[in-house]
Amino acid sequence: MKPAPTTAYPLASNLPSWSTSAFAGTLNALSGATSPAYNPGVGGSTGASARGGQDRHVIQMIANASLDVIEDVMRRDSAMYLKAVDRFNEWTVSAFVTPGNMKFILLHEGKNDEGIRAFFMDVWELAAEQTLLNPFHSAYTPIKSSVFDTRVRASAKRHL
Repeated sequence: MKPAPTTAYPLASNLPSWSTSAFAGTLNALSGATSPAYNPGVGGSTGASARGGQDRHVIQMIANASLDVIEDVMRRDSAMYLKAVDRFNEWTVSAFVTPGNMKFILLHEGKNDEGIRAFFMDVWELAAEQTLLNPFHSAYTPIKSSVFDTRVRASAKRHL
């Protein structure tokens, strides 16, 4: 049997759809982040296909590797929005840590500190509505809500 050919998708197509993960409540986000199967559109990726695209595992590795840097920055700075904590090639890693130690991570190109801060605040509010105010949601489980996804995507479109 012949293996299926791999299609090079732009960077945004290789990222998983919005979700929180059980290991740290981490949100990996990028303006236009969608999976190939789910593409409602937040915005196109800028030049990702010209750079050859990236595998979703590489994106997840960058986000996971930045968790150590975030912990170091948290020891020095008590702010919730930690701004740019790390860089990997053309991407900047920004982070937001809630009082409950939930970490939101955003991989992005360019500088938009105020927009990123506003996006993180919106996501924090939405996550609190879905987890803390919902008696049927278990801690450290993915948020599986189309309303949550839609509202996060709208916030990304508005702020990023």
